[in-house]
Amino acid sequence: MKWLLLLLLPGFCHSALLAQESGFAPYQLIAHRGGVVNDTLPENSLAALEEAIKRGYDRVEVDVRLTKDSLLITHHDRDFKRYYGVDREVSEMTWKEIRQLRGSEGQQVLTLETVLAHCQGKIKVMIDNKISGFNENLFDSLIALLDQYDLRSEALLIGTEASTEYFTGKLKLSCSMDQLKQNLNRKDFSPENYYLFSTDISPEEFKWATDRGFMVVAAVNAWVFESGRISRPIEEVVEDLKQAGVCSFQIDSVYERFFR
Repeated sequence: MKWLLLLLLPGFCHSALLAQESGFAPYQLIAHRGGVVNDTLPENSLAALEEAIKRGYDRVEVDVRLTKDSLLITHHDRDFKRYYGVDREVSEMTWKEIRQLRGSEGQQVLTLETVLAHCQGKIKVMIDNKISGFNENLFDSLIALLDQYDLRSEALLIGTEASTEYFTGKLKLSCSMDQLKQNLNRKDFSPENYYLFSTDISPEEFKWATDRGFMVVAAVNAWVFESGRISRPIEEVVEDLKQAGVCSFQIDSVYERFFR
């Protein structure tokens, strides 16, 4: 009865019943940059991933890049300077070279397959495709890995312009409001192919999207606020998103406190 009453409250997340077993109920959180990241848990590490699973995150965002010898790995930056002290780009190094790298916390760069294998049966995924250009064979490999580890049906993708047509209908693609409106005119349109992804989502936009069957995800990431792209206080932004009705958030774990 109490959940039915809560569903009637303004701004309450309408998928609360699905999330009540989560530590962040009624919100579904997506762990940005590979998990719960802090001074001792490096981004895109197995330790960060395991911590996200332990804390009850709904999904983990996985940054995908390509090595010189065409292996899919998980790494955010173009180069390895920030975490590994190596000023070389991912695309310039082979997997044999990359696998020798060690970070300050003893972490190693992981293959995409390693990460997906750890996610299977434990946590859903949001794939951030950082591969430049179009490569059908590589995209086929990505789809095959998601299928292999039973993660594809609920996977989200942050895509690129070059990869959009390939992944349409294969994975749920991130879109702005303008892109969602454009996609309504496609002959193969289905709301299951797309989701609204933005840091700034008004109540009107949330209603427009959900009325048409689109999933809505808000991004609450540190770089947006630290860069000054959004000047309003983080507390105010999160509260406005909640009041708009948003219940799925991609976050840096430092912002967990707003969802407990």
